[in-house]
Amino acid sequence: MAIERAHVRALPRPWGVVDLTPWSSAGHDGVPIGELWYERPAMGPPDSSLLLKLLFTSEALSIQVHPDDAIARSMGLPNGKTEAWYVLSAAPGAKIALGLRHRLTQQQLRAAVEDGSIADLVVWKTAVPDDAIFVPAGTIHAIGAGLVIAEIQQRSDATFRLFDHGRQRELHIESAIAAAKAEPAHFHVRPNRLTDQRTLLVSNSHFVLERIDLAPDTHWCLEAKRETWLLVLSGGGLAGSFDVAPADAVFAQSDRIDIHAGTSGMAGLVAYTGIGPVPHLLRRRLAQPGSTHATRRSTRVPSSLAGATAVSTGSRPETPK
Repeated sequence: MAIERAHVRALPRPWGVVDLTPWSSAGHDGVPIGELWYERPAMGPPDSSLLLKLLFTSEALSIQVHPDDAIARSMGLPNGKTEAWYVLSAAPGAKIALGLRHRLTQQQLRAAVEDGSIADLVVWKTAVPDDAIFVPAGTIHAIGAGLVIAEIQQRSDATFRLFDHGRQRELHIESAIAAAKAEPAHFHVRPNRLTDQRTLLVSNSHFVLERIDLAPDTHWCLEAKRETWLLVLSGGGLAGSFDVAPADAVFAQSDRIDIHAGTSGMAGLVAYTGIGPVPHLLRRRLAQPGSTHATRRSTRVPSSLAGATAVSTGSRPETPK
């Protein structure tokens, strides 16, 4: 059983930003910060199987790909990396890239990487706040400048660069070709409203990502039987024994998080392991007249949506994006 306030680690990146406000006070010493990693604070507990991050971009990141579990294990790695993004803020015209314009053979992909034309083959799409993007392992992708993104991923350091905008960092051509599905991205996220408080964003074989929206001065119980991360996006209140505000995160497993949404309510992302949304993830707690005790009322996912999917058709720094 565990309920922990996540420790935040800032990682400098050449494409990062100096001013991370309002999300963090890190980076004011002039060093550009590209990533904030949320980690379990205590010494000794095993690494979580999911990694939660915030990404801050002043320049485009490398065009890259991650392997799936099978390919990663064939390379001697413990697992692959599937991830999902949630856009927190976006400058006008900010873009993300997902998939290629058309299918390539491995020979064509190699040639495109070697001559740099891969930069013209990825499909760029405008990103706006509250966009959710699913990035399955094997998908060639990139993140453009001017974005703040929350990312949930399988914990893995397997990132293979195909193009790096002249930064002179190593490309990983052979590994990228082996891992990549060099084709258009024929999938997209369809947010699915499960209850008044829960919106399913992404569901796959590795994790589920939801957004929760809690009304002001309400009390809730968040079931965390699976490994679970809660990231506060706006508002605040109490999560367990912790005061939480935007950009705070809580880790829980085999436990329940009592949540009190404050006077401004609370919006957040909840990510957890397993397949499919948990039907009784969030329960309303109601105070009884004349009593200081609370009872729990389930905001149960309708049975018709319990299997819904939002997708169609040791902790060490990973390879920088």
